Amino acid sequence: VQLVESGGGSVQPGGSLRLSCQASGAWSDYWTTYWMYWFRQAPGKDLEWVSKISPSGTNSFYVGAVKGRFAISRDNAKSTLYLQMNSLKPEDTAVYYCSNDHSGRSRGQGTQVTIFS
Repeated sequence: VQLVESGGGSVQPGGSLRLSCQASGAWSDYWTTYWMYWFRQAPGKDLEWVSKISPSGTNSFYVGAVKGRFAISRDNAKSTLYLQMNSLKPEDTAVYYCSNDHSGRSRGQGTQVTIFS
């Protein structure tokens, strides 16, 4: 499984970022059969599930802390997953990972998101 996250950065509270996750490799031929996930890991904390989206993109779910602020989406023609993050807070600071596995074990290298005052 090859997943490459991008789009992270440093923004002030209230700002926005859009993360992308590009899939490649043989498994990506089956992209449209996979639920896809975003996870994050803050310094000194465990990996946390953030959001997931169904294979068709019709259904999506979020952890309570980001509900109403984050939006997950996917472009199946491009094998790409997105996470639009709005109204960012300092507690959103973390490395963000995408995964095709509900446990997050199979994930990319991550992209750093830092919210600073």
